[in-house]
Amino acid sequence: MPAVAVYAVTRKGARLSRRLAEALDGEQFLPQRLADESGVQGFDSLPECLAETFNAFRGHIFVCAAGIAVRAIAPHLQSKARDPAVVVLDEAGRFAVSLLSGHLGGANDLAITVAEAVGATPVVTTATDNAGVPAVDLLARRRGMAVADASKIKHVSAALLEGRRVTLFDPEDRLGARDDPAMAEHFEHVSDPALLDPDQPSVWAHWKQPPRALNAGLLLALHPRVLAAGVGCRRGASKDEILEAIETTLRQRDYAQAGLGCLASIDLKAHEPGLVAAARELHLQLRTFPAAELDRMDAPGASPRVKDKVGTASVSEASALLAAGPGAQLLIPKRIMGNVTVAVALSPQPLTVENTWRD
Repeated sequence: MPAVAVYAVTRKGARLSRRLAEALDGEQFLPQRLADESGVQGFDSLPECLAETFNAFRGHIFVCAAGIAVRAIAPHLQSKARDPAVVVLDEAGRFAVSLLSGHLGGANDLAITVAEAVGATPVVTTATDNAGVPAVDLLARRRGMAVADASKIKHVSAALLEGRRVTLFDPEDRLGARDDPAMAEHFEHVSDPALLDPDQPSVWAHWKQPPRALNAGLLLALHPRVLAAGVGCRRGASKDEILEAIETTLRQRDYAQAGLGCLASIDLKAHEPGLVAAARELHLQLRTFPAAELDRMDAPGASPRVKDKVGTASVSEASALLAAGPGAQLLIPKRIMGNVTVAVALSPQPLTVENTWRD
């Protein structure tokens, strides 16, 4: 998804929006009368423009009055888990206001980036930031974690704002809170999930699914995107076949699908329609590797017959391990389900982390 769209409605705002678009490598949108002069994207109606652009960019910057931005985006709002970042900058370039999706969408960071680009003051109004307590949704985004149910964030945030310590199950320290004195003030680490109380706000940070009883309570589940699913498939395998094989493989081990960071396969499958469509539906990158590179991997399920066909003795296991990177661990050896083969590897590092706004 492209990073940033920048909008203005006056000639003065257009000059400032051009500076921002250049600084952030964004796309500029102006009223048609101004766009014709500047050679950029034009619109006759800002609300109609937003109908096409709102979900096509990770962030939106409006150089105009906040009310104009609010009215333009209002019909397109869905939820804090899905809405992109929205920042408003006044035409004088004095204040960059984080308006929508401050944490999960990254609007707070975007407001700071905008302010740095034009010499403005960033304005952040999220309660946890102003109270000086951790924002778990922001921590999750920066650490490459998926939030299972964004409606649970408010319970954890409320507890932290009230000065209560929140119980945290994070056996691999994916949040980086274990040795951080500032975090220790706010979180109580437990090594046994049985110590988590479903009736109290708590945090689960793991690529496995939490127990069902905990999920039904006030637990906020964060899933680090550290699983690489290696996929081999016959030519013509459908998207649905591939998705079902992946979902079944993960479900049988109680692994969270949200913990997937990428799909992987052999170069020969880089344009396989079903596999490409499956990656698109899961909103994941499909990483493919040359047969020679795959064949160098130590894959327990290596098959001479497979090597005779595609030039490597392993596709699913080897591609999962390669995609997961140095230090990867094969969690699930290859499983054959009809036309699809799936293996899953664990990466020491997040495989998907939101880019900064200047990338």
